[in-house]
Amino acid sequence: MDALIVDDELNIRKTLGISLENLGCRVAGVGNVAGALEELSRGNFDLAFVDLRLGTESGMGLVPRVLAASPATRVVVITAFASIETAVEAIQLGADDYLPKPFTPAQVRLVVEKALKLRRLDEQLKELRRLPGSEAELSSRSPRMQRVLALARQAAASDASILLRGENGTGKGVLARAIHEWSRRAGRPFTVVSCPALSADLLESELFGHVKGAFTGAVSDFAGRIAACQEGTLFLDEIGDLPPRLQPKLLRFLQDKEYERVGESVIRRADVRLLAATNVDLEKAVATGAFREDLFYRLNVISLELPPLRERAEDILPLAGSFLSFFARLNHRPWLEFSEGARQALQAHAWPGNVRELRNAVERAVILGSGSRVEREHLPDGLAGPSPDRAPEVGDAVSLQALEEAHLRRVLARSRSMDEAASILAIDVATLWRKRKKLGL
Repeated sequence: MDALIVDDELNIRKTLGISLENLGCRVAGVGNVAGALEELSRGNFDLAFVDLRLGTESGMGLVPRVLAASPATRVVVITAFASIETAVEAIQLGADDYLPKPFTPAQVRLVVEKALKLRRLDEQLKELRRLPGSEAELSSRSPRMQRVLALARQAAASDASILLRGENGTGKGVLARAIHEWSRRAGRPFTVVSCPALSADLLESELFGHVKGAFTGAVSDFAGRIAACQEGTLFLDEIGDLPPRLQPKLLRFLQDKEYERVGESVIRRADVRLLAATNVDLEKAVATGAFREDLFYRLNVISLELPPLRERAEDILPLAGSFLSFFARLNHRPWLEFSEGARQALQAHAWPGNVRELRNAVERAVILGSGSRVEREHLPDGLAGPSPDRAPEVGDAVSLQALEEAHLRRVLARSRSMDEAASILAIDVATLWRKRKKLGL
C-alpha cells in the first residue's frame, strides 16, 4: 500500500512514516501543497494523510485536489486543532477518516486496516457486478477454445498488451476480466471503456482526464480512467472505433506510459496494463488508413481469436446448462431442466449473437416458463430456424428481429466506423448505438 504524508512538521512526517513503514506501506512525505501535487502527478496513492494547517496554506483545500488527481485515494485528515465542525467539513469534502494529534501507532494501524478492508470490499463489489455465468464461459470442451484459454492464462503473467478478437458476444469482455484476475494486478482496479460509446472529445477526457475549464461543462478537475486504474488494467472495448485523432495519444501512452490531461501541459505517468478487443478487421482498417499501423502493432503484441459459438458446437449444451442453473437459482426455481425438444432447438440454432445470445435466451426461458422443464416454446421465436453454417436471410423462417440483427451484423462488419455504418443504414449514430445495445451486438 502506498501512502502520502502531507504535514509541515518534519517530526510528524518521520514518526508517522515509521509507523506506516512498519505496517508494510511505501511512504512519501512532503511539507506543503505544491509538494503534494507533485507527488500525485507521479502516481496514485492508496492513502493520504493531510494536515489541516500547512504553514500559511490550508490542508482542507487540498483534500478535493488529492481526490481529483487520484480518485481511489482514501484521505485521512490529521490535525492538532480537532473539532466536530472541521471533522464534518473534511468528510463533506471527501475525506474518509479524521485523526486528531497526538496519535499513537495503534491508531495509525486501525486507519490502515480500515483502508485495506474497504479496498477488499470494493473489489468484492466489483466481483458481484460481473456478468452472470461468466465462469461458465471460461470452460470449454472445444479444443480451439481450450487453446485460447491456455494462451490467455500464459499471457496473463506478463504485462504485454493483448488484443482480443472475435465476433460480438463471443466473451471478449469476460476473458479480459479473467486475464486481469489471473495477473499480478488482480488486486488493483479493472476499468472498461467502450470506444464507440462516446464522441472523440468525451472519450479523450474519459481516458486521460481534464482540468477545470478545459471545455464547456468541465466544472472541476477529472483524473480520467487511466489514473483511476493505476497499477491495474484498462480494457478498451471496440478499439477499432477509436477516433483517428486519439490514436497517436494512445500510442504514446503505450510506448512511454505518459499522457497529459485535456487542457493541461503537465506530463503524467501511469503504470497501467492495456487490453483491447475488436470485432472488425484491423489489418483492413490499417490498409485503408482508418487505423494507425504502429498502434496496431503495439496493441497486437499477443492476439487471441475467440471462435464463434457455431464453431464450438460441443459447448452449446454445457453452456446452456450452466446458464440455466444460474438463472434458475436467481429466480428461485432451482429444479429446472431442458426438455429434449428444447435441447434439440438449442443445438440446432446458428447463434449469430454467440454466447451472449445463448445467455439471454436461457434467461428469457427461465423467466417466462413454468413448471420444472424448459420447453421449446419457452425459447425465443425462430431459435432453430437458420442453418448453423449461415446467418438468417430474407425468406427464412425467422423473426424480423433476427433478420435485423443479421443485417446490422453484416453492415457493421464491413464498415470502418459507426458513422459509416449509420450512413449505409440511413439512421443516425445514436439510433444505431441503441439498436446494437438492444440486440446485444
